[in-house]
Amino acid sequence: MSEVKYPIDRTAYLLVDPYNDFLSEGGKVYPFVEPIAQTVGLLENLRALDRAIRARGIPVVIVPHRRWEPGDYEDWDHPNPNQLKVMHGHHFARGEWGGEWHPDFAPKSGDIIAKEHWGSSGFANTDLDYQLRQKGITHVIVVGLLANTCIEATARYATELGYHVTLVRDATAAFRPEMMHAAHELNGPTYAHAIVTTDELIASLNQQ
Repeated sequence: MSEVKYPIDRTAYLLVDPYNDFLSEGGKVYPFVEPIAQTVGLLENLRALDRAIRARGIPVVIVPHRRWEPGDYEDWDHPNPNQLKVMHGHHFARGEWGGEWHPDFAPKSGDIIAKEHWGSSGFANTDLDYQLRQKGITHVIVVGLLANTCIEATARYATELGYHVTLVRDATAAFRPEMMHAAHELNGPTYAHAIVTTDELIASLNQQ
């Protein structure tokens, strides 16, 4: 893919699901993503991106999954497999440590926090599209967890809505290597406008 120019006043950085359960030692889901997270340098890359994005004045948008609460999904007609996992595992529980932001990626003053998504897409049934359009955003950079679920669903939906979409292959993780491969080598190229590394993205931003 050709080098992308990111218009600073029309680009947003979408950080998906930066919860302790996903990103912190002791998190309920972290043990499942830890091998790949360590291999790609996930936390270090997210920290580097956070610094670079904020230095350029690009809006940071937190795109959070629904925090589990007692009763969630139990009387639904057809909760999906991931929702069933959340129901049984109490992932991202509201009011508990696992459902709090990882301290390095907690929202700062001026950040946008979208409404929580019930499924995998950060756009479906939330105010994310509305908030981005109110800011005049046309380009989105999508990072966070998981590469083959919430990242892919959010990024695909963004493409359908007409946004320019960038994936950052080492600023995400998944449960298995083949899931990462599918997200970036098989599926990503069918919808994303750019698939880059953290270093490549930061270099692009620094040139603009």
